[in-house]
Amino acid sequence: MPEDYLVKDEEHTSPSYGWIPRERPIEQYLGVGVINLDKPPGPSSHEVVAWVKKLLSLGRAGHGGTLDPKVSGVLPVTLERATRIISFIMRSGKEYVCVMELHGDVDDERLFSVIKEFVGPVYQLPPVRSAVKRALRIRKVYSIEVLEREGKYVLIHVSCEAGTYIRKLCHDIGEVLGVGAHMRELRRTRAGPFSETSGIHTLYELLDAISLWKERGDDSALREVVSPIEESLGGFPKVYIRDSAVDAICHGANLAAPGLLKLSKGIKPGDTVCIMTGKGELVGLARAKLNSEECIKSDTGIIAETERIVMEPGTYPKGWSSG
Repeated sequence: MPEDYLVKDEEHTSPSYGWIPRERPIEQYLGVGVINLDKPPGPSSHEVVAWVKKLLSLGRAGHGGTLDPKVSGVLPVTLERATRIISFIMRSGKEYVCVMELHGDVDDERLFSVIKEFVGPVYQLPPVRSAVKRALRIRKVYSIEVLEREGKYVLIHVSCEAGTYIRKLCHDIGEVLGVGAHMRELRRTRAGPFSETSGIHTLYELLDAISLWKERGDDSALREVVSPIEESLGGFPKVYIRDSAVDAICHGANLAAPGLLKLSKGIKPGDTVCIMTGKGELVGLARAKLNSEECIKSDTGIIAETERIVMEPGTYPKGWSSG
């Protein structure tokens, strides 16, 4: 048992219900899947998602953070029921590589000094053309690294909180420098747990995988392009529950102490936790009412309040009475 879990009880999961995420039948696999898509410059994020939905004949798809049409890079696309938790898995920030063009002469010392001033909390008013309401807000920039400079062109790597506008950041740096600046090119290299160095795929790869599946019945390539949503949960805190408790949670019940098998260490009241089956399937998200140690010791009462359900009801048999 991994050291970062506290174990309350052991249970052998039934082979008759549910699936290890990678072994789901392809229709169910796509129903809770996510694509780490390499968006090309040109189409909008909305257009890309619409194409994915049409290619896979899905009823619903979503994405993790809008990219302007000219911007390329990591665009997580969630499929069907996985769209319900995209905002949760995107909490861990984003990274970009940007070409900033200066409008005047600035020496390196002055440039580096001003850029350092923008690490930390920054005030931003979203651009006129943006996906959100134009209201002044604070976003945190974790780091800005100058990768290369050639005259007025400065290549920078930015790590920041979700919702930070790099176009506005470049403009503001130019204002402080006193010469002006603008964002010339931008690529997103990481969005939440998704990055360009780990399993990113192009639209062409997706199209080839779909063709292979539909024309030859071979879904192996499609399973490489599409990943189970569970693989995107990374270090988020998890609570594992008994098979007998799963269907009640799927119908909106809160998690009671008798349904608990094990959970991550360090959970605090108010934390959002992932409710998992013994096979590693995501049931949904819940808000913890107790800390990890209290949950392990508790034999009665509610330990987490269910907030969002991902698993389809009826996947596991009913195990709790309605009373």
